[in-house]
Amino acid sequence: MSEERDKVEAKEICRSEREKEDEINLFELWQVIWKRRRFVAWIVGVIVLLTVIVSLVMTNIYEAKAVITPVESKNTGGGGGMAAALMQQMGGLAGIGLPDSASAAEIMLLLKSNVLREKIIRDYTLLPVLFSDQWDEEKKAWKKGTGWGFSLNPLTLISKLFALVKPADKKAVKKDPGIPDVWDGLRALNGLVKISNNIKDKSITITAEFDDPVIAANIANYFLAALNNHMSSEAKRVAAINKKYLEEQLQETADPLIKQKIYNMIAQQIETAMMAEVKENFSFKIIDPPKVPDQRIKPKRTQMVILSFIVSLFIAVFIVFFLEYLEKVKRLKTKG
Repeated sequence: MSEERDKVEAKEICRSEREKEDEINLFELWQVIWKRRRFVAWIVGVIVLLTVIVSLVMTNIYEAKAVITPVESKNTGGGGGMAAALMQQMGGLAGIGLPDSASAAEIMLLLKSNVLREKIIRDYTLLPVLFSDQWDEEKKAWKKGTGWGFSLNPLTLISKLFALVKPADKKAVKKDPGIPDVWDGLRALNGLVKISNNIKDKSITITAEFDDPVIAANIANYFLAALNNHMSSEAKRVAAINKKYLEEQLQETADPLIKQKIYNMIAQQIETAMMAEVKENFSFKIIDPPKVPDQRIKPKRTQMVILSFIVSLFIAVFIVFFLEYLEKVKRLKTKG
């Protein structure tokens, strides 16, 4: 029994000694920080102040959103399966009945395509809007020499020097320096406009970000209008081609049953062309139209300041402990 008590007492003594050592270590660490409290405060203060200045200088960015959903295909009876089989017999044009229906994946690809975005840039004259710093509003012309103007950015200076010394690419398309073209506009739109698809809700969200809230909403509206015009005009074009093909097949067919089916399919093409002419809610419905935002989404100044305070505090404490370590090493060398 006495041996067991001795073991228990020894364990308790060891535990109490460890707790004392931990308390001593924590107290020593706090002493190190407190000894260099002014240094810590200086680092934290400078970094937080710089963060505040940078956040105030940063341009406010506003976000406008539009939510759409594809219109489901409307099957107008008349034996869709027989029509498809008939088209296969006539030349493999199965499924020509309803070009007005489009899946979410097709709409997503179209919204991300350069074809639609180039049309938006040209129809709505977006280049002066996207590159307003290079556009002279009074003269209605591009500012000359902006592409080679003076800049304090070292990366810009390096890129310009590299452009001077590198050999000219004969295959590259020549462009005036400082004057944006359609490719520049496409790259700018890629950074400003985001397209996302919610498979569960069968919805597509168009998000436009810009430093002007009105322009952000306008860009989202431009995408909706261009998408609607493109899909309706494409549907009319396909319907016209299909209608012409069906009329040719009608002249070559003598079977009254097949003729009746062809008449029904021609009627479908005419209906599709008429619906495409109306355009409203033709291939997609606008669930939530874009509105002019009243609040910015970036920069998040409060979060930036809080994060800078936490990060700078960790950096300052690390530097303090490192300096203390160097002092201990120096003291040991002097004693030795």
